Amino acid sequence: MAICAAKGSFWVANEPLVATTQPTVGRETTHGGPKLNSSQCDNNKNILVFSLLIPLLTSCTGGDGSGLPPRLPPGSLSPDFSAIQANVFTPNCATTGCHLGVGAPQGLRLDDANSFGMLVGIASSEQASLLRVAPGDPDNSYLIRKLEGSASVGGRMPLNAPPLEQTTIDVIRQWITAGAIDDRIPSSDPIRVTALSPIPGSTLTAAPTNIVAMFDRELDVSTVNVMTFVLEASGGDASFNDGNEIPIAAASITATPASATFDLSGVALANDTYRVRLFGSGASFVMDLDANALDGEFSTTFPSGDGIAGGDFAATFSLAIPASGATLDELQASIFTPSCALSGCHTGPASGTLPAGMDLSSADASFANLVGITSLQQPALSRVTANDPDVSYLVQKVEGTAASGARMPLGGGVLDQTLIDDLREWISDGANR
Repeated sequence: MAICAAKGSFWVANEPLVATTQPTVGRETTHGGPKLNSSQCDNNKNILVFSLLIPLLTSCTGGDGSGLPPRLPPGSLSPDFSAIQANVFTPNCATTGCHLGVGAPQGLRLDDANSFGMLVGIASSEQASLLRVAPGDPDNSYLIRKLEGSASVGGRMPLNAPPLEQTTIDVIRQWITAGAIDDRIPSSDPIRVTALSPIPGSTLTAAPTNIVAMFDRELDVSTVNVMTFVLEASGGDASFNDGNEIPIAAASITATPASATFDLSGVALANDTYRVRLFGSGASFVMDLDANALDGEFSTTFPSGDGIAGGDFAATFSLAIPASGATLDELQASIFTPSCALSGCHTGPASGTLPAGMDLSSADASFANLVGITSLQQPALSRVTANDPDVSYLVQKVEGTAASGARMPLGGGVLDQTLIDDLREWISDGANR
């Protein structure tokens, strides 16, 4: 591939990188884009080897070589959301390795299905005192500060790419000043969920700061509340049918006409499977401004629904935060094998008789005999309660604070406090295998 220069401009793959300043004689049009006749690319004077420009043509990740989107001709962008989405967010932001899919930075997905609901009226995760887009107030919209490079946190957007031209940013400012309206034609179907963050079925390695649902009709925001927008943990078994589910209380629940947000600021989440529910039936349910109930039934694809108003939305995601401290295998080697799984002590097989019946002879056996297992000496407690070392009977026994029996290890000396701290941290991290 070559790049041909003429009269103050050059073209790559039929797309302008710098606007022409003078008319060019002999320009032809192919596939909707201008090019120069081969006679105008004279010898090597105006030919540049494409590989020399690869470092300049990187995407948001700075290394996939996908190239820059074409510059917009002055005056060609209208201050409407649909135009901004198609010409700015989609080609510049919703690209592989950037604001697209499960790994989108700050959970901000800017593809067509998600961007409006995740921008307008939504607090910035980098600077919570600002909204990403504050309708009517571009100066205090975090999006504008990131595009103009005036944000106090992080780099200018698009990352690792040339800044947007100020004329383009000014159009986005116009859209925000006018109220940041979604000009796309609303669906005639009952109100449906069009997207959810986190993505249904995904596994996260960091706890989300919020749960955001997007809709295709204007919400009655008064119907989004603790009764209609619910998050719960499975209780460690990835099942939601056995009665051990754990409700998660939100720091707050808010809604805009296009989205609902379940705020998790300050909420500790353990490694588990979580279910998000939005109710479209029952005593309390989500409605649009025409009092239509949510059409929420969901399998694996958006939008939700079966075409009939009234139906609950439910989707799951998993949290698997890597342990920051000792693993169970390391605790087995440092504590259980040398101090507990000794002859005449916790050697197994598992049974209702102590001490042998509490089998601590291997990491698998220790996990099976400790985590979520009721203490025989103090049935009100579990031997290990994931995420809560203070009420884990095992910790009470090794620290000597248990109400029953002697301090463990029995007759073998008190465990070093650093080992107990490792045990506590493992439990606090979720007591994972």
